[in-house]
Amino acid sequence: MRILVQRSLKSSVSVDNKIVGKIDKGLVLLVGFTNGDSEKEIDYLVSKVLNLRIFDDENGVMNKSILDVGGEILSISQFTLYADSSKGNRPSYVKALKSDLARDLYQKFNEKMSNYIHTETGIFQAEMEVSITNDGPITILLER
Repeated sequence: MRILVQRSLKSSVSVDNKIVGKIDKGLVLLVGFTNGDSEKEIDYLVSKVLNLRIFDDENGVMNKSILDVGGEILSISQFTLYADSSKGNRPSYVKALKSDLARDLYQKFNEKMSNYIHTETGIFQAEMEVSITNDGPITILLER
């Protein structure tokens, strides 16, 4: 499981020119799954995201978590996090988990995340337009 985390001032996701998810201050999560992923990886990465100290404290030091600052989550499914472009110029996605299994894990991930923090999502397998105002910019890759 991989999550690309971006600290955001405001972000949104649209499908067919309709906004289906949006947040103000918080984190945008691009979430991908691979073979062997399970709830164990989900639990680990939910905890990691919630406790990741990448928000500024009163001294301007990245020392606060999303829970500390009262932010929101925008979670977007992203199978291309498992792209392999080591051979040729056309990426292979064979390391990405099959969509039916990935959909179930993605839903579980979002359910668990929403138990702790307001979580908005895109639509799994939809053609989405994601608008991210990256704050910092801060972008971190988490993997388990």
